[in-house]
Amino acid sequence: MLGPIYALFVKDLGGSLLDASFAAGIFAFAAGITTLISGKYADKIKRQRAMIVNAYTIMALGFFAYIFVNSIYTLFLVEIVIGFGEAFYAPAFDSLFTKHTTKTKVGREWGAWESVNYFSAAFGAIAGGFIVANMGFSSLFIIMGTISLLSAIYLYIAGNGEV
Repeated sequence: MLGPIYALFVKDLGGSLLDASFAAGIFAFAAGITTLISGKYADKIKRQRAMIVNAYTIMALGFFAYIFVNSIYTLFLVEIVIGFGEAFYAPAFDSLFTKHTTKTKVGREWGAWESVNYFSAAFGAIAGGFIVANMGFSSLFIIMGTISLLSAIYLYIAGNGEV
């Protein structure tokens, strides 16, 4: 929801295009390093769902923290938090999803997931722009954090409280 208008948020903080690039790079670097560690951990545990629930919760905290960002340096810290959340989410989700695919239709099922992911990104980009244009960035961050928390709660309940 934030991706296409992220640079506008950074500009509103008093940052530059270069600052937006650094923030995106910091997110990717934090996620990249942590993904190596969490990927190994996801293979060792039996309940990847717990990692996903925790990852959604960490990302929600990061999304809510955007509300309090008042400088480029605090933005960098928030990007690290969200990067960590994403890093714990991705390997665990991929592992869990793959376990539940039909062996003869893995490509088709992953293709369907990726398609849904792109459609969600398309809708999110439009919705994010609309929300910010009409209600401001804080409203967007509250919605993003709430969606992430609701996802964590849903997964927890769907697993009968067994994460």
